[in-house]
Amino acid sequence: MKKFGKTLLILVLLILVAIAGFLGWLTVTEYNPDPIETLEPLKSEAVTLLPQGATLDLLSWNIGYAGLGAESDFIMDGGQNVRAADEAAVKRYLEGINEVTRAADYSIVLLQEVDVDSSRTFNINEAERLGYGTAYLAMNFNCPFVPNPVTYITDPIGKVTSGVMSISRYRIDKAERISLPCPFSWPLRIANLKRCLLVSYLPIEGSDKYLVLVNLHLEAYDDGEGKLAQTEQLRDFIQSEYEKGNYVIAGGDFNQVFPGSLEKYPNSHPDLWTPGVLDESLLPEGEGWQYVFDAGTPTCRLLNQPYAPSDVQNTQYYVIDGFIISPNVRLEFVKTLDLGFENSDHNPVHIQVTLLEP
Repeated sequence: MKKFGKTLLILVLLILVAIAGFLGWLTVTEYNPDPIETLEPLKSEAVTLLPQGATLDLLSWNIGYAGLGAESDFIMDGGQNVRAADEAAVKRYLEGINEVTRAADYSIVLLQEVDVDSSRTFNINEAERLGYGTAYLAMNFNCPFVPNPVTYITDPIGKVTSGVMSISRYRIDKAERISLPCPFSWPLRIANLKRCLLVSYLPIEGSDKYLVLVNLHLEAYDDGEGKLAQTEQLRDFIQSEYEKGNYVIAGGDFNQVFPGSLEKYPNSHPDLWTPGVLDESLLPEGEGWQYVFDAGTPTCRLLNQPYAPSDVQNTQYYVIDGFIISPNVRLEFVKTLDLGFENSDHNPVHIQVTLLEP
């Protein structure tokens, strides 16, 4: 018995040392970006200046790292899986995403959850495949190995390198990654997303002003305080840019429902995931700022199961993707493209806007 107890104690100590070593490695390798970083373009082919008074078509789409199509579920939403079924599925989803983003000659495309070297998407460089014109990527998830709860041990997420990506057919003079507050403390923080704003400055022909384009993907699995803090920082930033005389368009995945959309898509599964709620207090001060969204079509589904729209009881929808535009930007229309969640757990949002001349 003494020998058994000694052996058991040694095993426990070895396990504790291994866990401590693993946490230490993740702590040393933790992604810690600067508050503001100047980005280098992935592609730099667009040279045309944005005309004054231009009418622009923009598309925003969380592509779910081309791993969360109609056949998919996700363990954080109450499903079973942590990644795409196989490499062929990722390539099929990517092809479908590419067809949509290039089909309509959009002026600007904002993408979220774009993998560049991740185990969950078989190390495919999605940014390279999706980019055209002038394109920038801002990293918001960079971890050599994502550890997870017990159910993940046999099928870990593993390495993740991913971010938000902005694509423009017009020239971009400068792009920056601006860090957002991280709501998690150690040790949860070390292998978690480090959210950011990808800010692009598009010069306007014959003007010293810019179109300031903000691509965002705010916190998802926090207690709500993280989303709020990040939204407040976004609000303050876009207000400061507008006060400089610039045009401002901020778009992406807010992980918060837009005003009034809960009435159409009530959250019947709050135990699985509860989004935040956007309201007028989170817009910058002054008249003319507006949320831009289409409540007629859901922009996101819960990943508790593969997509089954006929299963009304267990299919949960949200409207969490959209835009904020400044008072000097006129909305022409907004439409969520109903793609049946074929290639992503989100539907893309298309808006057309006009930059009002001074």
